[in-house]
This record gives sequence, C-alpha cells and structure tokens, in this order.
Amino acid sequence: MDRHGFIHEKLDIKILILYILRRLPAEVGFDELTDFVMIDDGFDYFEYTQCLSELVDTGHVEQNDSFYKITKKGAEHCDAVESSLPYSVRSKADNFIAPTVEKMRRDALIFTTHKVNNDGSCNMKLSLSDGMGDILKLSILTSDEAETVAMEKYFRANAESIYHKIIGLLSPENK
Repeated sequence: MDRHGFIHEKLDIKILILYILRRLPAEVGFDELTDFVMIDDGFDYFEYTQCLSELVDTGHVEQNDSFYKITKKGAEHCDAVESSLPYSVRSKADNFIAPTVEKMRRDALIFTTHKVNNDGSCNMKLSLSDGMGDILKLSILTSDEAETVAMEKYFRANAESIYHKIIGLLSPENK
C-alpha cells in the first residue's frame, strides 16, 4: 500500500506524538490524542498506538487511565528533535490543536466546587483567574445539589460575562 504522507518511520511518529503533547497545556484523552496525531497519511492507527505505548514505556509520556501528558524527559527530547518534523506537518498539527489548546487554557482559569450540607443545601465556590491570581471568587449557598451542578456548568460556560456583569453592578459610575 502506498502511503502519501510525510511521516513514515516510527521515530517520526514518536516525535509527532511528543510534538503535539508538548503543546497541550493539560492531559488529553486517548481518542482526542488519536485525532490530533492521525493528521498524516504516512502511517496507520496500529503504528501510532505501538509508538504511543513505547513512549509510555520509556517514560517520555505519562499515562493516567486513558489520559496522556508529556513528561519532563519527553519535553526535553521533543525540544531537541521537533525541528526534524516537516514544517507542513508541524503547521498542520498546530492549526488542528489550536482550538483545543485555547479551550484547555480557558478551562484551567475557571474553578468550581461544592460541598453538600446535612440539610441537602450546598456550599458552592466559584472562581475565575487571569493566570496570575483570582479576579473573581464567590461562595454561594444553594438550595440543592441539582441546582448547584447547573449553576457550576453555567459559570464554566459564561465566567467572563458573569465577571463583567458583577463589575457593572458594583461600579458606582454605572448608577
């Protein structure tokens, strides 16, 4: 079978895996990683899974259940060899993972948690960070866990606009 991609050798597949993991700010699930790596037609799924398994075995990639992240060793080796990947493959990988990278970065800035009280009510904590510290931190008593979970989900989806609304409500010049 003729392969038309740029990546054909096991070493190149491993470098591509490390290259992608190096750019992700958080661990990623197996299916999502597979989608990111299978951007080149020069290798197949079985070669990819074998290379990923070998990277885990050598300590370049850390596996936690079905989630993967690059290790310090993997990052150092990737930095040294990533330029050997064809520019077109690196560019395609960067463009393909960009929305996920942005989502991961945003998700890392938003924190939600809650504790169920004896009476069924919940103490919910919400925070939004700018990457240097919290810019919004709320503690709210809610009536039940279902309401709390819905509010946490809403906050995660709309944290920035909620922050702006609160600032608007508290600003004297808007009165």
